[in-house]
Amino acid sequence: MKTIKVVAAIIKNGNKIFATQRGYGEFKDGWEFPGGKIEENETPEQALVREIKEELDADIKVGELIDWVEYDYPNFHLSMGCFWAEIISGNLVLKEHEAARWLTREQLDDVDWLPADLALIEKIKESMQ
Repeated sequence: MKTIKVVAAIIKNGNKIFATQRGYGEFKDGWEFPGGKIEENETPEQALVREIKEELDADIKVGELIDWVEYDYPNFHLSMGCFWAEIISGNLVLKEHEAARWLTREQLDDVDWLPADLALIEKIKESMQ
């Protein structure tokens, strides 16, 4: 099975987390944390900075690793590094997603997360207490 290595930004602003809804592909309409594939010769942190700039037109500062999620989808294995992040500049313009929400700890269960992202929700809740 093919492994896809990606990174995801858990963007925090005060007591809220930024979530995006996919606007394309096999998992269209599912909710996820923004990010994308790690390219050759990139560190996970570099990939995350690049992806957020491309997808959301914002500059971020990458914080500590929350978790490295390993998840088997039917057609591929996802290996996803999930990092805390904060916005340095930019307005989070949705270029590839169809919707986005700032969610409080209590609202994290209100959206239909993609399976790999769902694995992170409890860890995020614990850190937001």
